[in-house]
Amino acid sequence: MTDVDTAHLATQVLWAAFGLSLLFGFIAHRSRFCTMGAIADVVSMGHWERARMWALAVAVATLGFNGMVALGWVEARNTIYAVPRLLWLSAGVGGGLFGVGMVLASGCGSRNLVRLGGGNLKSLVVLIVMAVTAFATLKGLTAVWRVATVERFFVDLPSGQDLPTLLASAGWGRVPAIAGGLGAAVALLLGGWALSRPEGRSSAALLGGLGIGAVITGVWWASGVLGYVPKDPQTLEPAFWPPTATAWKH
Repeated sequence: MTDVDTAHLATQVLWAAFGLSLLFGFIAHRSRFCTMGAIADVVSMGHWERARMWALAVAVATLGFNGMVALGWVEARNTIYAVPRLLWLSAGVGGGLFGVGMVLASGCGSRNLVRLGGGNLKSLVVLIVMAVTAFATLKGLTAVWRVATVERFFVDLPSGQDLPTLLASAGWGRVPAIAGGLGAAVALLLGGWALSRPEGRSSAALLGGLGIGAVITGVWWASGVLGYVPKDPQTLEPAFWPPTATAWKH
């Protein structure tokens, strides 16, 4: 594959990501999809529509991704989320801080993006702070603190930390078969719960759940299937294009 081919492939992936992003914004706006909003609805008003919408989206995305694993299109171990080292304290502290931040910011990152599209200037401030903080935590001053503190606590696993790989390493079968069965089981349980009550079958809940789940699956396909290069012309090794994508290991 030539340099021209990889450049064209990177363009295709970026255009696919742009189209999926527009679709995500439209669906999130029309359905009011928001993780924090779903939790707040349940706690404050006992309203479960957005919680069931969220569960349906997870069901569809889980079925879609594990279906691609079962078909051999992608391998979860190639993603940065399935590395053998489980940073349990870092994940716990980071997740807790992010949850608090969502409350203080009046919504998750995706919800603030939608609000910014509607002209909300508070969301602009929130997103700028999120971007600067995220970059600093990855490569800046707070990255030094992160590595020196919470990342000292970890568990090294014999294989990737995704469930199909862990179960396969324990002798439960091959990864594709486990991924297919596990994805179907999770989708059945979550989807069944989401659709078991009328509020989970409303037009907004169906749009948000099915639509967002499909978009997430589409993003995994664009980055992991469309952007996959069996032999990178520069390294002669498998790679994912564009190289700046962070969901996959290079």
